[in-house]
Amino acid sequence: MPATLYERLGGEERIQRLVTDVVENHYSNPLIRSRFANSNRAEVERHVVEFLCAGSGGPQCYTGKDLVSAHKGMNISEQELVAAMDDIVAAMTKNGYDQAEKNEVVAILYSLKGDVVRL
Repeated sequence: MPATLYERLGGEERIQRLVTDVVENHYSNPLIRSRFANSNRAEVERHVVEFLCAGSGGPQCYTGKDLVSAHKGMNISEQELVAAMDDIVAAMTKNGYDQAEKNEVVAILYSLKGDVVRL
């Protein structure tokens, strides 16, 4: 049986390292950093780790809001979504992930566009 995306991402410990870099990129990205100005960084990181672990086939449970509730009223643009996805790909590159995993993560994120953009 082929490995799950969770397994190919290296499990919770490696995903935690990835998410730390993703969140750092988001907080530094001039296109989206204002979205995080009033957020609790540790909480953001925890929820992203849970979301990525659970969504990639890991045993973790996601305890945050559903995507629509979390992003409703934010009116996130397509440009901001692309900036966030670029941050994720950059963090994946930094952490040595293969192109196949990058492509799969980007495809999953793009499939969630309707739950995030222009709400």
